[in-house]
Amino acid sequence: MHRTPYGTWPSPIDAALAAAHDGRPDWVGYVGDETWWTEPRPGEGGRRALIRRRADGTEESLLPAPWNVRTRVVEYGGRPWTAEARGGTPLVVFANFADQRLYGYEPGGEPRPLTPLSAVGGGLRWAEPHLDLERGEVWCVLEEYTGDDPGDVRRVLAAVPLDGSAAEDRGAVRELAPEQHRFVTGPRLSPDGRRAAWLAWDHPRMPWEGTELRVAEVGEDGALHGARTVAGGADEAVAQVEWAADGTLLYSSDRGGWWNLYRDDVPLCTREEEFGGPLWQLGLRWFAPLDSGLIAVVHGKGSTVLGILDPESGEIVDAAGPWTEFAASLAVHGSRVAAVGASPRTAYEVVELDTTTGRARAVGARHRDPVDPAYYPEPQIRVFTGPDGREVHAQVFPPHHPGHTAPDGELPPYVIWAHGGPTSRVPLVLDLEIAYFTSRGIGVAEVNYGGSTGYGRAYRERLREQWGVVDVEDCAAVARALAEEGTADPGRLAIRGGSAGGWTTAASLTTTSVYACGTIIYPVLDLTSWASGGTHDFESRYMESLIGPFTEVPTRYTERSPASHADRLTVPFLMLQGLDDVICPPVQCEEFLARVQGKGVPHAYLTFEGEGHGFRRADTVIRALEAELSLYAQVFELDVTGVPRLELRR
Repeated sequence: MHRTPYGTWPSPIDAALAAAHDGRPDWVGYVGDETWWTEPRPGEGGRRALIRRRADGTEESLLPAPWNVRTRVVEYGGRPWTAEARGGTPLVVFANFADQRLYGYEPGGEPRPLTPLSAVGGGLRWAEPHLDLERGEVWCVLEEYTGDDPGDVRRVLAAVPLDGSAAEDRGAVRELAPEQHRFVTGPRLSPDGRRAAWLAWDHPRMPWEGTELRVAEVGEDGALHGARTVAGGADEAVAQVEWAADGTLLYSSDRGGWWNLYRDDVPLCTREEEFGGPLWQLGLRWFAPLDSGLIAVVHGKGSTVLGILDPESGEIVDAAGPWTEFAASLAVHGSRVAAVGASPRTAYEVVELDTTTGRARAVGARHRDPVDPAYYPEPQIRVFTGPDGREVHAQVFPPHHPGHTAPDGELPPYVIWAHGGPTSRVPLVLDLEIAYFTSRGIGVAEVNYGGSTGYGRAYRERLREQWGVVDVEDCAAVARALAEEGTADPGRLAIRGGSAGGWTTAASLTTTSVYACGTIIYPVLDLTSWASGGTHDFESRYMESLIGPFTEVPTRYTERSPASHADRLTVPFLMLQGLDDVICPPVQCEEFLARVQGKGVPHAYLTFEGEGHGFRRADTVIRALEAELSLYAQVFELDVTGVPRLELRR
């Protein structure tokens, strides 16, 4: 065992390796007996490929580059594809990212457009497609922009003809019901096809604050009639709805403080666990009913597992296997359940559970160790104490290397990672970006600060009107605790985060003295501009719950914004920004940097063409990781080789 200073250990996990394994499979489904899903291609411009696993176990990408199976609905996207087996050739309908049109496709042929281009750039978007072959249509959510302002938008349930007659004619798209709500999810048809159910909500609520479960009759004209609300409301968030095989309505509601399952208002399994989560994308599935009456569920407090719920007894049998975290992506076919699972030692892979045998196995996107797993971090699940004695959940990844340790008495540098959302949670899974740092001797602590999901409604509502306070305090509490207990070097603490995590990072650097530097990634920096149309429609009123109504507390928007306190920033920082980001536009960074300019604070600003909110291209991820490591090397005085030196300006 070599004794080498922290942060300087040689590692086989370079930025290129981390970038090649960025992202995860998603949107699983069954097409006949086959399992399909989408998966990322960082080396192909960050596109998402549609993967088909045939019955014999062979896998193939159905569409070559540059086809990109991804939708921009609500900017965060949603389920982008559907397919049905018809003899030996399936019919596929998918959204293509470049033009946001729906396409019909049969393997062996060429994709053909089903929807028109919009007069407003990318202004016709589609999500959650569902084939209705009897009517010759695909039912979905239509998001239609009517002008250049982010608020010039409407969302409705719509039916698109499969014969291509709407490819040049917007009028050929049939709207299923009058526009009544700002946001809707895709319709779920009852087993007899006579009823449809969906979720809806309006500004200023976000879907994890309050949604309505709507039910309507499907008329002979194929339209939805008599829509009514049967559950949910302003203070009750219904996260998902499905029909059971017997025609009863199943849904996940947090009316009891946790997202639990209900059948026609009767609770099926009351637990202080989550059977749902935040609807950042349309089409997320935490449960799926089987024909047998059993229900496949993704559930847990914090981390999530895959289980089978017996709704009659309320008992759950969890699937055995190495997976300790499952995504909100489920599909069922007969007695089979497809899911997406991972663990601290395995990346996300497509998992199939056979409910007749109880056997679960990885069937797609299988994890294969790209390096010796001895270099993977060994995480610790921790609960820290924040202000007023409140619990703060976190996972700590100490520096770890099979052949190196630090000299006696040296404490390691640590980076606090603040997740995005902020109504979200960071899962405990193998992440080579974390391993990139820990294998070099830099510790990482991911903080599920107050406001995070996975711990009940009360925990996530700690952030109500407290954004920029509770998240900052909780991250600082973890950092200080690591230093006080002798785990981390108090003089070598950093913080980093993207999106809402970028906000927390910037707010932490401008309001605390805990950190020696920070990495701010596609951040929110100026709340006043957000409140006046400076972001997309989905989150345009989010600040009303996170900060308070602008008309009532306008000064709070200024006081909380890191942009208002740029003069307080005294430590080095790195800022990373995609130039195509419409959620957190580059202007936020540019205005912040203008206020820092000439203050003598070392900093760097890297921008990336073709990147939006979230980096997907391999070359972007490589440049960003190497720049971040170079920042820490310079600030913490680490002798790091093999990465370009980041030029810091003052």
